[in-house]
Amino acid sequence: MSRDTVLVLDFGGQYNQLIARRVREHNVYCEMLPCTVGMDRIRAMKPAGIIFTGGPNSVFEEGSPKIDPALFSLGVPVLGICYGCQLIAFTLGGTVKSSQVREYGRQELIRRGSSLLFEGVPQKSACWMSHTDRVEALPAGFSVSAVTDTCPAAAFEDPARKIYGVQFHPEVMHTECGEKILHNFLYLICGLKGDWTMSGFARETVEKLKAKLAGKKVLCALSGGVDSAVAAALVHRACGENLTCIFVDHGLLRKDEAEEVVRVFRDEQGMNLIKVDASQRFLAELAGVSEPEKKRKIIGAAFIQVFEEEAKKIGAVDFLVQGTIYPDVIESGLGGSATIKSHHNVGGLPSVVDFKEIVEPLRDLFKDEVRRVGFELGLPASIVMRQPFPGPGLAIRVIGAVTAEKLAILREADFIFRDEIARAGLDREIWQYFAVLTDLRSVGVMGDERTYDYTVALRGVTSVDGMTADWARVPFEVLERISSRIVNEVRHVNRIVYDITSKPPATIEWE
Repeated sequence: MSRDTVLVLDFGGQYNQLIARRVREHNVYCEMLPCTVGMDRIRAMKPAGIIFTGGPNSVFEEGSPKIDPALFSLGVPVLGICYGCQLIAFTLGGTVKSSQVREYGRQELIRRGSSLLFEGVPQKSACWMSHTDRVEALPAGFSVSAVTDTCPAAAFEDPARKIYGVQFHPEVMHTECGEKILHNFLYLICGLKGDWTMSGFARETVEKLKAKLAGKKVLCALSGGVDSAVAAALVHRACGENLTCIFVDHGLLRKDEAEEVVRVFRDEQGMNLIKVDASQRFLAELAGVSEPEKKRKIIGAAFIQVFEEEAKKIGAVDFLVQGTIYPDVIESGLGGSATIKSHHNVGGLPSVVDFKEIVEPLRDLFKDEVRRVGFELGLPASIVMRQPFPGPGLAIRVIGAVTAEKLAILREADFIFRDEIARAGLDREIWQYFAVLTDLRSVGVMGDERTYDYTVALRGVTSVDGMTADWARVPFEVLERISSRIVNEVRHVNRIVYDITSKPPATIEWE
């Protein structure tokens, strides 16, 4: 599979990963690198197009991110978005100033003249703005291609050099024709073929893995989550019985999940799967612990100990499979960007496994692409579309100390919530939804008797990548059914609340 690459240069904006995802949705492969990347690396990549992202800085401030002007001499099409748009103007001799009116939110975009970038876009359409600075004077050779009431250069271009700037954000859904604008840049301006598909990726990856892993001993830590499941399935296609998967059941999974992992991967996929029931061990380690970070550390350490014990029984292996995906690479700074968090798919396992090399078959993919590969490999929707789930599992959805009784209550309440969301056809609309067992007990009445039982909180959010999220507007009648079922079917629960807080200021998880 050929791979024409678009380079996305990251200037620190909140929608940057979304830009890369949108490019890939057009069947075009792209990579995101920090804006500090040198020209030698850019030349070596031989990109078919370059996109500058937005960012929080002002281009005229000292220390703000800049770009080497030599980039514009490569003959490669460039699209600048928001800060990237201002940077094009500033670098090439235009003028950028702080605007008296800050544009934020939905604005009417009005086209001016003809432009390949706006081919097929109506003369008037809605766009999403988020900026304080704006381009006041264009560099030589550029012309305005779109305006808003308060932004005289909402889009500008030099078609001879294939350099384009848009002050708005075409990558967000609020921009009506954003998808068309990106399509025009990729296909009409960059001349790309659009041959980046998940079916092609799966075929190519399996063939590469066959060559790499032939006759080798391979080990995978299988959690049952989407990333490790798809990574294991790809490797299994390539090396069959030479792959051994270890599944540590820490007793903190959702209802029936441990059984499903065994059924799908051992019984249906035919993998060599070792299931370790360590639930009592983890409960003992967590006894009396309420502080969430302490819970995480205990669970992480215990997981590594259990895995090490099982790995020693297997002995030395040639390869260790890791379910790293592209956001992990970006956020860990491995792609050169600032470190946001350390990815934790294996969480310390390399130090306790005797292996020669790590295999990361998914490191080029975003989560939605991983799911599509999972379907290509024939994995069931129950695995591929599984809700995002934290490594510490239900331990951080039980507020306060973790006990077997609390876990049982939460499993049942969470199952009912997820079941009713699916019955209502909302399971593909809501990005993540789950129940939390609070540490709050309150007075209630059931029948003619007074109760003093737990409050369950329901959390549902819509999001693209989990970096920001809005609370999901679940219909009242669905919430009513969920509440009624939980208080009637789950013992020791007498109150249900729904979390209507966005991220920020809250996080998606409660702990």
